[in-house]
Amino acid sequence: MTTTTTLAELPSLKGQELGTSDWIEVTQERVNLFADATGDHQWIHIDVERAKAESPFGGPIAHGYLTLSLLVPLVSQTYTISDAKMGVNYGLNKVRFPAPVPVGSKVRARVTLKDVEEVAGGLQNTFAVTIEREGGDKPVCIAEWVTRVYG
Repeated sequence: MTTTTTLAELPSLKGQELGTSDWIEVTQERVNLFADATGDHQWIHIDVERAKAESPFGGPIAHGYLTLSLLVPLVSQTYTISDAKMGVNYGLNKVRFPAPVPVGSKVRARVTLKDVEEVAGGLQNTFAVTIEREGGDKPVCIAEWVTRVYG
């Protein structure tokens, strides 16, 4: 499900679910690239054999911040503002990682528009985002993401 709207119509969607993204697989290659980009080479993420032998998760898991970084591609699948010229990441109000993301898992986002405020030249939007793992019993990430969009 994807919502298409305009800047003028967006405030009327406050409190509504905007959509659910497609599933994205979290591969070992993605985890390794993220480790290289961030300098976080903790063994629970990149040492497959050690993670299988020693980790309480039974194998390597994705970095929490890797899971969080998937907000951009996942959330972008859930809504379109047809007359927006640009958008910017304004930050996060809250982030939690209630469950790990084992490498090889698939995740998707469920997005609700929590709040909309007018700002000079556009809107500030707060999204309640839940990232879930296929077959998981609880979310892997819960975030309140704030963006600004300009027309």
